[in-house]
Amino acid sequence: MKMKHISKHTRTVSSIMLAGILSLSSCTDQFKNWNINPNEVTPDQMQQDNLNTGAYFTQMLRGVFIVGKSADGTGLGGEYQITEVMTGDIFSGFVANINTFSYTTYHNDHYALYKDWYNAAFKDAYTYIMQPWKSIADVTEETSPTRALANIVKVLGMSRITDMYGPIPYSKFGTTTQVPYDSQKDIYYQFFDELDDAITILTDYNNSNSSAYMEQYDYIYSGNVGKWIKFANTLRLRLAMRVSFVDEAKARQEAEKAINHASGLMTSADDSAILHQTTSFSFVNPLWEISESFQDIRMGATMDCYLNGYNDPRVSSYFRSASNDGKYHGVRNGMTNISKDNYIAAASGLNFNENSNMQWMDASEAYFLLAEAKLRLGLGSETVQTYYEKGIQTSFQSKGATGYDSYVADDESLPLESYMDPVTNRSTNVKSYLSNLCVAWDDSASDEVKLERIMIQKWIALFPNGQEAWTEWRRTGYPKLNVIKTLKGAVQGATLEGGIRRMIYPTSFSQTNEGKAIYEAALKLFNNGAGGEDRSSTRLWWDCKR
Repeated sequence: MKMKHISKHTRTVSSIMLAGILSLSSCTDQFKNWNINPNEVTPDQMQQDNLNTGAYFTQMLRGVFIVGKSADGTGLGGEYQITEVMTGDIFSGFVANINTFSYTTYHNDHYALYKDWYNAAFKDAYTYIMQPWKSIADVTEETSPTRALANIVKVLGMSRITDMYGPIPYSKFGTTTQVPYDSQKDIYYQFFDELDDAITILTDYNNSNSSAYMEQYDYIYSGNVGKWIKFANTLRLRLAMRVSFVDEAKARQEAEKAINHASGLMTSADDSAILHQTTSFSFVNPLWEISESFQDIRMGATMDCYLNGYNDPRVSSYFRSASNDGKYHGVRNGMTNISKDNYIAAASGLNFNENSNMQWMDASEAYFLLAEAKLRLGLGSETVQTYYEKGIQTSFQSKGATGYDSYVADDESLPLESYMDPVTNRSTNVKSYLSNLCVAWDDSASDEVKLERIMIQKWIALFPNGQEAWTEWRRTGYPKLNVIKTLKGAVQGATLEGGIRRMIYPTSFSQTNEGKAIYEAALKLFNNGAGGEDRSSTRLWWDCKR
């Protein structure tokens, strides 16, 4: 068992907290609000979340996709809104914002990244994922199943953060007050090591124990270790394919380990990783709150064009029909001077209830990953078509949709060529922006077209996980998305065609010479050590295909 990797990264963890998120300081008013103790769970936080010894794992579960946290005191969905909806969800084309947020001239929906929003995800990751993980690591053995589960959640949560920003502090978290950043390559390699160790530990445990483990704190699988192993294998495959264009040898090595493991991958809707609400663990579903209580978001125009063009039965699982006409309508991203009240009635809200669970990873993703792995790396025992169609089928099952057989055989329906604004009734020709492929598999197509078809259906199946969809769009270029209506973020590097490639780092870096040196060293880690600017156009390590 390769314990050296975990030992290297956790045995030196101490009670030393990071100063101001890893060399960030309280030099702005906004930063002061969240710099009370960003890397240590406070007694107040523990009391609020009903945390005590042994329950840090539960806090980690709350911290991957933020639930139950208010950004401004007005609604519990506020923190989720700025860390998820105003980043990946709009960048992926899943949803569009209909609130102008008149307090700022910056707006992420215009690709003009607003500081309070791009600060939040970075800060929250270290407060709600890394610090509770550190608390677990401090009191558990390296071979503890608790540590293994915590490491899996840490990898999931922090993979999302490095895929937002690029280089981040990771391997030396908690060891010093001025924490250097790791290159994204080094971070991914550590992810693979940590998953390898965690899977080994949990497999050994599962082979000798049939009882649930840490059931009272596990709101994903209720202590079912076998399902955690499947999830970890699938996460490993996701990360392997993430690096496949930049580091094919490593991708192949890790993908083979994931695919060939005795426990296998997630194969059915029952395997999906979902944060469940119970009588002892509840939260207001933030997607319901943002869509139906705040009334701030509606279906995106890109989602409108694909779902309506394909006559996709999942549309009613994903969205509510518009109150004006009972149909499904989206809103174009990047609108200005938008009339919120008009779009509330004319466009489709998200189909979540106040007590809906939160999806982490749908089992369908495993099949789409396998389809790509088979297509590009020759891995897996089934054909590319089989994996592709199983991905669609599993997505239908997960969403309770019917009509799979006719949908997967449809060789005529295409994404809409024209988008119709549901308020103005103005038509926009979007044929040149969107992918132009039907659903039905075509084995005679080129490998690039096959990849595009896989990614279109994967994108649809990923809903509502907009960050993963945004990340996969950056990695592969697919599916093709509508361009936003108004670009205001050119000064930060954004373009209509290139979109947002990464979030820029938080605004409040330390003014000390040491802090500046750490920040400058982080920028030198971009472009495989050649360096890069802290701009929204700077590409991450794995973002190299186009």
